Amino acid sequence: MYRRYTTDMLVSRLREGRGSMQIVLGPRQSGKTTSVRQAIDELGLPFVYASADSPVPFGPEWVAQQWRAARQQGEPSILVLDEVQKAQGWPEQVKAEWDADTWASRDIRVVLLGSSPLLVERGLTESLAGRFETVRSTHWTFAECRDAFGWGLDTFLFHGGYPGASRYLDDHDRWRAYILDAIVETTVSRDVLLLTRIDKPALLRRLFGLACEYSGQELSYRKMIGQLTDAGNTTTLAHYLDLLAGTGLVTGLQKHSSRPVRRRSSSPKLLVMNTALMTALSGARFEEARSDGALWGRIVESAVGAHLFAVAQRAGGEVRYWRDGPSEVDFVTVRGRAVTAVEVKSGAVTDYRGLEVFRSRFPGSDTLLVGAGGTPLEAFLGGTA
Repeated sequence: MYRRYTTDMLVSRLREGRGSMQIVLGPRQSGKTTSVRQAIDELGLPFVYASADSPVPFGPEWVAQQWRAARQQGEPSILVLDEVQKAQGWPEQVKAEWDADTWASRDIRVVLLGSSPLLVERGLTESLAGRFETVRSTHWTFAECRDAFGWGLDTFLFHGGYPGASRYLDDHDRWRAYILDAIVETTVSRDVLLLTRIDKPALLRRLFGLACEYSGQELSYRKMIGQLTDAGNTTTLAHYLDLLAGTGLVTGLQKHSSRPVRRRSSSPKLLVMNTALMTALSGARFEEARSDGALWGRIVESAVGAHLFAVAQRAGGEVRYWRDGPSEVDFVTVRGRAVTAVEVKSGAVTDYRGLEVFRSRFPGSDTLLVGAGGTPLEAFLGGTA
């Protein structure tokens, strides 16, 4: 079984003893539970595993029950609570149990998993400050899919990085059904609609479809309202886009600016976090997508953006875009004071003026060209660049 970076992080941290809770955050089908199981197998400690992923929400007593079971395992032991954000009142109950163990000097090492990072993080900041570390489980990269499944670049670009879908690659209809039913519908229905008040659930679903259709493109909220019936106001759309981003499906990148107010007021650049979402909703088969230059170009750009986004999540950075009149660059990565403008060229176009203008506007920034005339796409996504 393939071993991701998250397994090594968990093994290292859990071996240190009971220092902080380990919070594993990431979208569905990114291998969170598998990584925890691999870490537990390697450590060889007694453990209790329980999942709150149920159509009927559990209450805080569920957390207390699992904690009592872990204490009965002896010390040291490991307690794993999966999909913890679905248990009502979980932050307060986790805090109470953790503090009780601290007071009694019990060595119960706790791992919490959640497929809705936005909702989990809200609970963490409300009640558990100073008691946890996070482990970010991102979508699988091309390098991981290549090493685990032997995928080529085009296979990854079209099918995205969902390891569970790898068994269906030879049957497009089954693969597409898996993406739409097991990932999209499950995430929207159980990670968003059941846990957050959504006044217009149909609008949220249409917004998701629009983000997939326009992935890699800047789209103002006004234009979104024009394409979405019963869209309400821009505040509602921005909120729903944040919720979708919190589940690891799609996001809206902010425009890069040295002034935070201008960033927040900018039109978002829509981006899928996994190109499988884009291609599955498009309805195009692989041969059709590969022969459509415009569609394939957007798939390539979205794959680069998703890769940059995954790297930023692991490293604690941001991904934005930049445009000023006719000058633009596809992506801007920001980590501390380090700023890099990234331009993606999937065809033979060799116009680099956007990078040049960006560098003149933001002295000290770096530039990176991916594709034709720059770092080969396969090397960039494969981690050899």
